Amino acid sequence: MQGSRRNSAGLARDIEVLEVLGRPEAVQAGGLGVVRIAALVGRDKTVASRTLATLAESGLVDRDPDTQAYRLGSRLYALAARTSEGALGWSARGRLKHLAQVTRETAHLCVLRGGNVLTLMSELSPNRFHTTRWEGVTTAAWRTPSGRALLSDWDAGSLAVWYAEHGHDEGVLEAGERADSMFAVLAQPSPRPNSITDLESLVAELRRVRERGYATSDEELERGVVAASAPVHDFTSRVVAALNVSAPKERIGGQLDKLGRIVSGAARDLSAALGHTA
Repeated sequence: MQGSRRNSAGLARDIEVLEVLGRPEAVQAGGLGVVRIAALVGRDKTVASRTLATLAESGLVDRDPDTQAYRLGSRLYALAARTSEGALGWSARGRLKHLAQVTRETAHLCVLRGGNVLTLMSELSPNRFHTTRWEGVTTAAWRTPSGRALLSDWDAGSLAVWYAEHGHDEGVLEAGERADSMFAVLAQPSPRPNSITDLESLVAELRRVRERGYATSDEELERGVVAASAPVHDFTSRVVAALNVSAPKERIGGQLDKLGRIVSGAARDLSAALGHTA
């Protein structure tokens, strides 16, 4: 029992140190020294030093050979990366259902795969007349608000390379298990203000997505369908998914931006569940 208490206390110290190294002060400075870490966790310098040495041996923290500062280690990020998609799916299911209930429209969780958008899960609208589920379907990122939400944190160089390869992909690339829909997929988007026609217009649209916190679509993929999407961030602030709500245009009318704000709020809530802090 006494040994268990000692192990538990040691684990608690380890966690305290990792949490300190995850704070903005440590991240922005590129790491912290032993003295500062000891002060923040309220421990003796010798105890903090032993804890850091143990964590460094396991790869959970790294020590800069020049500054001697400690920062979160590569092994910790690798472990987090392996569990992030599982956490995403687990956290998203209930929120997706709630989003469909609040908007009374069909909600989707989307990720970027192979340069385009894969819908991981859908929650159907409670309305009898609704858009279809898209689970397992891959669509062109430039044609969908989900794609633009997913690309919204890309740098200019990466975006240019991506556009050269995927900027003219067809609307639906892999149909997956998609059920027949009453809404026809358009060969080309309906002409609208701010339509995506080239890399320059895409860059301008991504700027608007970052400013507003959401992207919208007005009959760009399916005839008679509008949609709104918002990016989901993980604990590193990287965009890892997008929440999307699609609806018949005749029902949403001029409330597309209102829908976008609701979806953006839901995406922020899901981001927080994944450890993101604004």
